[in-house]
Amino acid sequence: MSAEPSPFAAPSFESRVHGCLLGGALGDSLGYAVEFDDVATIRSRFGPAGLTSFGQLDGGSHFSDDTQMTLYTVDGLVDALEWANDGVAADETACLWLAYLRWLATQGVALPASGPVPQPRWIDGQDVLRHRRNPGKACLSGLATGDMGTVFRPVNPESKGCGTVMRSAPFGLIPHISEAAVYKLSTDAASLTHGHPSARQSAGAFSVLVHRLATGSDVRSAAEHALSVVAALPNPAPELLERLRQALELSSTGTLLSPEELTAQLGEGCVAEEALAVGLYAVLATAAAEARPDPADHFRQAIAMALNHSGDSDSTASIAGNILGAFHGEGALPSDWLEALEAPDVIRGMAQRLIAVTAG
Repeated sequence: MSAEPSPFAAPSFESRVHGCLLGGALGDSLGYAVEFDDVATIRSRFGPAGLTSFGQLDGGSHFSDDTQMTLYTVDGLVDALEWANDGVAADETACLWLAYLRWLATQGVALPASGPVPQPRWIDGQDVLRHRRNPGKACLSGLATGDMGTVFRPVNPESKGCGTVMRSAPFGLIPHISEAAVYKLSTDAASLTHGHPSARQSAGAFSVLVHRLATGSDVRSAAEHALSVVAALPNPAPELLERLRQALELSSTGTLLSPEELTAQLGEGCVAEEALAVGLYAVLATAAAEARPDPADHFRQAIAMALNHSGDSDSTASIAGNILGAFHGEGALPSDWLEALEAPDVIRGMAQRLIAVTAG
């Protein structure tokens, strides 16, 4: 994406928050319909172009655990900010852990006896979030231990699934805090379920990228900056550096990769660094293919590219949706897609709660 501004007026912070959360849910919902289908199966179901709109789905759409966990990330942050606004210091990571434990309960998993008993909050009363939508195994097992994982005492120490990065956009939506704080919050939260360095660093890179977008950066500059943040770490994950560099380089050629080429070059998106790279590539490549694309058209094209491949289509498309929603704001989201989205009132409700505790 060029450094030129969007043809629309710069979106407000509130529009970016709503756009990021709703955009992620839109990508997640379309991607969930073909999650882990190979591209041949997707084409056989939806035609040569694959799945490109909600109108192709029979029986409506549903978002997955990606959106569920993203909203519970919002709730954990809101909980910590509510304490702070009352003048009481709170452990942000502990608030997030409690939020994720409440999500665990929605998945029909008994809370570990050794863990704390979280107090219910507004989000827990939303029935739409109580469905089990193919949750990540590491997210379930990491929380079910009853231990609060940390960088120094990790749960699932070898796991680097995309369950960290797909839930981490909200960290970038907190204004008035430093980039270093954004990175630390997201990587500490990733450690609650995944111990591999790439899982943590991918979540941190994604949060930093969203944070830059929320303050007015264009996508390519934000991605290049996120790459520089990872590269400056004492022990950067080499596979994350490689995938981010590939996504930036491949997206600048002006030629769109086929689904088969996308998978061969960047992976299926099942692990954290691949999911981030595929979602980012889809956003940048579809922008580079046109001069100043219309934001709504760009959103449709990027989501279609992010999900029509053999792999973890809901996570890669949700990441692309988070990015574009944070960049363009809610006004860029296709209205017909929003009409098809499951429970938009719940997503908007969580967006409003985040805005309310950060407005000051």
